Amino acid sequence: MEPLTNIRRERKFKTGHLFIGIRCKGGIFMSWIMRSFLLLVSISLFMMTTVAAAAAANGCMSCHGEKAILNKGGHLYIDSAKFALTTHARIGCPSCHDRVTKGHPNDRVRPSRATCQECHSPVFEEYDKSLHGKNAGCADCHNPHTVKPLLAVSARDINIQCARCHDHSQTVTKHAKWLPQATLHIDALPCITCHTGSKNYVITLYIAKKEASASDSFSLATFADLQPLLSSGNKTGAIMDVNNDNLISLSELKKFNKSGLYRSFRLLGTMMPEMITHGYQILDNRWDCTFCHASGPQALQTSFVAFPEKDGTYSRYPVEKGAVLDMLYGTPDFYMLGTTRSTTLSIIGALIAASGLMVPILHGTIRFLTRKKRKENEHVTG
Repeated sequence: MEPLTNIRRERKFKTGHLFIGIRCKGGIFMSWIMRSFLLLVSISLFMMTTVAAAAAANGCMSCHGEKAILNKGGHLYIDSAKFALTTHARIGCPSCHDRVTKGHPNDRVRPSRATCQECHSPVFEEYDKSLHGKNAGCADCHNPHTVKPLLAVSARDINIQCARCHDHSQTVTKHAKWLPQATLHIDALPCITCHTGSKNYVITLYIAKKEASASDSFSLATFADLQPLLSSGNKTGAIMDVNNDNLISLSELKKFNKSGLYRSFRLLGTMMPEMITHGYQILDNRWDCTFCHASGPQALQTSFVAFPEKDGTYSRYPVEKGAVLDMLYGTPDFYMLGTTRSTTLSIIGALIAASGLMVPILHGTIRFLTRKKRKENEHVTG
């Protein structure tokens, strides 16, 4: 190896890592030892911060997680199980309540409350410009102690949240002025499918269970509904993900729908925006029925199955491309005219329609060609 000459440091930021290179005649050699050291330091700091946050949260929950504190004020009680699911639990209570002292609560110092915009500035700016921003604050929709990621909630959970301010019957009446079958649309879709700045969308499928009171009525299945179908220790996703590869194939989807074991279950499908925004604007194409009903099969190739978990959240499994177009078995309770059309069935339907038209045409043609013969027969008979 040639001796190192013209040594100089170069810093390169790539994929979030700091690389330190040494230039020599033979080229640039990456200092993997330095990279490993920096990575180790970063992980250590992250773990120390996480452990400290968790310790602080556990200390707070020793009082605020007990229902006895309800006697001092309903807002003081925090459901520790729900809070543990939030991102806020990872950063710890003092991150937002930084004025809590060691003498709390006997020091009678009111804990400070961080504003949402301190951490979520881009979201706050977008929301503040919307119609909602003038009428409701972040906490009116999001409880910081129970908030869950969008992927962990169902479309109906979202609409229930919207219905806290927007009366369902009034919403249906208002939409019915321009939207055909307004009740069906509002019940089947989350409000943010249309009221969003996201240009694209995905299909999310949920497992629904037949209600005992009505043979044709279904409601979203809970973890308790699916638990009897699971082997010990298995996640709910194992109901479909037989080979445990975290992907639902078309064959696995078909097996679920054809299996007698799941006779009382079916899939409910809904559209979700690919990207969540807080502007709540309506893009021009949302007023156009063809956005959903004739946008073509390529627009509906991204789909997921959401499985309810024990903690009340949902876990999403991606589905093999083409599930939405699998009309026979893929999505028994999700049909969108145009986008779910099958080329084969379209051809068969066209042939049936053409055959139906050919019968009167052929009949009329034969009668026209034989009109003279029929007149002669009528003359002889008369």
